Amino acid sequence: MMPIIDFKATRCRHCYKCVRNCEVKAIMVKDGRAEIMPDNCVLCGKCMQVCPQSAKTLVSDLDLVRRMIERGEKVYLSLAPAYMGIFKYHTIGQVRAALLQLGFADVRETSEGAALVTAEYNRLIAEGTMENIITTCCPSANDLIEKYYPDLTPWMAPVVSPMIAHGMLLKKELGSDCKVVFLGPCIAKKKEAQDARHSGYIDAVLNFNDIDRWLSEEDILIEDCEDLPFEKADPRVNRLYPVSSGVISSVLAGGGWTDGEHRGNGQTGGGWSGDEKPDRGRTDGYRKLYVDGERECMELCESLQRGEIYGCFIEIDMCSGGCINGPAAGKNPLSRFKIKLDMEERVAREPVPREETEPALVKLTLAKTFSDHSPKDRVPTQRQIQEILAKTGKVRAEDELNCGACGYPTCREKAIAVFQKKAELNMCIPFMYEKSESFANLVIETSPNIVLIVDETMKILEYSAAGARYFGKSRTEALQMYLFEFIDPSDVQWVFDTHQNIHGKKVSYPDYHLDTLQNIVYIEKENAVLATFIDITKEEEQARQDYEKKLETIDLAQKVIHKQMMVAQEIAGLLGETTAETKTTLTTLCRTLLEDGEGGGK
Repeated sequence: MMPIIDFKATRCRHCYKCVRNCEVKAIMVKDGRAEIMPDNCVLCGKCMQVCPQSAKTLVSDLDLVRRMIERGEKVYLSLAPAYMGIFKYHTIGQVRAALLQLGFADVRETSEGAALVTAEYNRLIAEGTMENIITTCCPSANDLIEKYYPDLTPWMAPVVSPMIAHGMLLKKELGSDCKVVFLGPCIAKKKEAQDARHSGYIDAVLNFNDIDRWLSEEDILIEDCEDLPFEKADPRVNRLYPVSSGVISSVLAGGGWTDGEHRGNGQTGGGWSGDEKPDRGRTDGYRKLYVDGERECMELCESLQRGEIYGCFIEIDMCSGGCINGPAAGKNPLSRFKIKLDMEERVAREPVPREETEPALVKLTLAKTFSDHSPKDRVPTQRQIQEILAKTGKVRAEDELNCGACGYPTCREKAIAVFQKKAELNMCIPFMYEKSESFANLVIETSPNIVLIVDETMKILEYSAAGARYFGKSRTEALQMYLFEFIDPSDVQWVFDTHQNIHGKKVSYPDYHLDTLQNIVYIEKENAVLATFIDITKEEEQARQDYEKKLETIDLAQKVIHKQMMVAQEIAGLLGETTAETKTTLTTLCRTLLEDGEGGGK
C-alpha cells in the first residue's frame, strides 16, 4: 500500500507532541524521532495537525490527477458534501463550474452515494436483527474498531461508505474505464480507496488543501464563476453527512423514526443496560446516538464492550464536529459550529425517494465485511515491566508520577511501549531532568575550576564550589550577588555586548592573589554568559621566578663581560706601553750600531 503520511525525520527531534496527541499510540519513537506505525495507525490526522515543525505531511495525488487529465482520460470528480461549508460561493453551481475548469469531465456529489448508504441503513433498521448498528461511513472510525475493538465488528453496519458507493455508481453508469477522483477533507479516504475489499472504484483522492492550491495556480475564483447546477439526482438531506448527527438526520428523514435523538460525549445517550433490551419488532426499535472525536469514540467503544449499550443506531465520526473539521479541510476562518448551523439551514430535511435509489441498489452490491485487524504486539511480563521502570528510577509505586509528558498516560504503559520498541527510556522527562540536573550539580560541585553563569545585569545565576576557595564567597552568598561586587566584570560585559567569545585570556586578581586563564562564552538561548576561570597562579609564580632567574643570569653575564672587557683593556694598555718602550730601545740600538759601523770604515 502506498504511504499516506510523509514523514520528514530531519525536522523531528525529542518533541513527543504527536505521541501525546495520538489516542491509539500509533507512533514509535526511535533515536529521538517519531515514526508512524501503519499497522497501528487509524489515520485520524491528529499528528499532522499538532506537529509544531510540520514534520508530517500528506502525500498528495494532485500530480497523478493532473496527468490523468493531460492524457485525455475521462476523469470524474466525486465531491464530498463538506464543500458546502468549506468553499466560498454564491450558488453551489459555481463550485461545479470552477472544478470543471480544471479539466474534469464532470463533477458529481458524493451525497448521491450517501443516499444509497442511507437506504441500506434503513433496511438494516427495518430488519432489526443487529443488537447495535454502528455506522461505517468514517474509515478512521472503522479502523479504530477493527484494530482496537475487534469484538465490536459484528455491530458494524456491513455497508460501504458513501465514497465507495458513489465510485461504484459512477463506474456502473459511465463505464469501468472512466477515472473517479474523490475530493474531501479526510486523509483516511486514501487508505480506504486502496482497500482490497473494494479497490478499483476510486482512482485517486484529493483533499481541500490540494484543490485550493490548484484553483489558486489556475487563478480561478469560485465566487466569480458562472452558475452550472449539478445535473444528476438531488441528494437532498444526505448532504448533511459531513456534520455531526448528519447521518442520523438522513436516516430519520428516510425511515420515519419518531423517538428521541441522543448526543454522545462518551455517554451512553440513553442506551439500554443490563438484561433490558428493546423490542426490535418495530422499525423504530433503535435509539439513536451520535459520537464524534477520537477520545469520545474510544469511550463509546469501551462502553459497548462493557455491555452498557443495547439497541442503538450509532453514528460515529473520529473528527470533532464531523467531516467538516477533517484534517485536510483546508484553511477556513469559520468554526465548525458556524459551518454546522449554516449547512443545516441550507439543506432541506427531505429524503431521496425510494424510486430514485432502488434502480441503483438492484445493480450494485454495497456489502462490506469487517473483521479483526488488531496489531499483534508482544506483551511483557510484570517482571519485565518492573525492570524497565527501574531503569528510569521508578522502583516503588510512588515513583511512578504518571505525568504523561512522554505521551503515555501512565509510566507502566510507557514501560510496555519501551518493551515493544515503540518508545525509548529517555522519553521520561522527569527522569532525564533529574539525570541532567545531577550531572550539572556534579560538575558544579566537583570542578576544580571557577564556573560562573551570569545574566545581562551581571546577576550571578550559577557559581561553582571552587569559587568559595578563591573569592571567599559561598555559593549561597554568591547567588545573591552581582559579579561586579567582587571582581571586574568588563570582559563579561564585552561578551554580552558583542556576542563574541573570549578564549584563553590571562587575568590577574591581586586582591585575591589569583592568576586565571579565562574562557567566557555567550549562551544565546538563555541570554547568559558562562565563564570558566582556571587557576594558573602557581604556573604564573613559577614563570615569574624563572623570569627573575633569567634576569639575574643576564645581569651576571653582563658583569662578566664588563670585567673581561676591563681586563682586556688593561692588558692592551700594558702591551701598548711595553711595545713602545721596546720600539724605542731597539731603535736606539739600531742607530748606535749604524753609527759604529760608519766610524770603522773611515
